[in-house]
Amino acid sequence: MIVILENKDYQDVIDQPFMSKLARKGATLTRFFAETHPSLPNYIALTSGGLHGINSNSSEIIDVSHIGDLLEAQGMTWKVYAEGFPGGCFTGAKKGNYVRKHVPFLSYRNVVGNPARCSKIVEASQLQRDIREGGLPDYALFVPDLQNSGHDASLEHVDRWLAQTFGPLLQNSRFMKDMLLVVTFDEGSRSKDNHIYTALVGDSVKAGSVSSATYNHYNVLRTIEDAFGLGTLGRNDAGAAPITGVWK
Repeated sequence: MIVILENKDYQDVIDQPFMSKLARKGATLTRFFAETHPSLPNYIALTSGGLHGINSNSSEIIDVSHIGDLLEAQGMTWKVYAEGFPGGCFTGAKKGNYVRKHVPFLSYRNVVGNPARCSKIVEASQLQRDIREGGLPDYALFVPDLQNSGHDASLEHVDRWLAQTFGPLLQNSRFMKDMLLVVTFDEGSRSKDNHIYTALVGDSVKAGSVSSATYNHYNVLRTIEDAFGLGTLGRNDAGAAPITGVWK
């Protein structure tokens, strides 16, 4: 499960109480950089291995393959838990504190054109039901709303929200069984070098480990592809190294 937060720089984040605790509990990637600005292209990179000419937060639909295709080809499951998502394959740009630009799968033609695949994008509250019922997917994105992601709120608010939302889940064996939890950001602030916080937590991770290798979202994608034996999408993920040095 990948939790994607918004628009904060590494050094500011690592000083926050819960995100510092998370790093100590798991692994920290201290030289992790986002690909570009603004938000959407980074989400597209994380899930499809390329930018495909997208350089804005437009509502463009692109006809490209993505991690969902690789998973389904191997009989595996995926889901997006998005706070405030109205459901019904809603493709509007915004509703309340929900925004489409933070849900990359709604930019893929073979998702928005297929109601069954669109149904894999759900309101985030469904996570609790899936945990209770043992129905977690093999791969998931968790997309907070504009406040809880930090897009429209302070970093202190984000840290408190993350502690309240995921702190209890870290103690929940139903959630953590076979789980790799990745907490990352889409991008840093525009004023700096796109250096962002990324932490990994799970039974497969060496607690307290630190990697100073240079990584980005393509490396996360490649790590997932390799872990599941999916092959690659043949884009920047194919040339990206999987994350190493932090596993048991």
